[in-house]
Amino acid sequence: MMQALHPQLPSEAGFSLIEALVSLLVLAIAAAGLVRAAEAHVDSIRSLERRAAAQLVAQNRLAELSLPGASTSPESVDMLGSRWTVTVAETATDDPDLAKLAVSVAAPGESDPIVTLDGFRDRGTTTR
Repeated sequence: MMQALHPQLPSEAGFSLIEALVSLLVLAIAAAGLVRAAEAHVDSIRSLERRAAAQLVAQNRLAELSLPGASTSPESVDMLGSRWTVTVAETATDDPDLAKLAVSVAAPGESDPIVTLDGFRDRGTTTR
């Protein structure tokens, strides 16, 4: 007698088409979740970069204000590829020789500041 070249496989071997489609559906849902998580991570990194750049702009402006004759008028500053709006509020303190400065930095096209940095400067009202 002649033997068959391919032995008979049991009917339960391998995956059915429905099982393969269900597994692909599960993988697609997981991939969509991973893409959303990656987008959220990129957005948070972008926000951190903006806050760090705004912090640098505020620190630079506060350092400039410690120089004699520096003006506290609002201005725009170009840094790290963006134009930042810098406003300075100067208020009196209990010491007549000191002024409190609040440097606020806003991103282009935004009115709310990203960073507000406080500092002090010598008014130079008294002499020795």
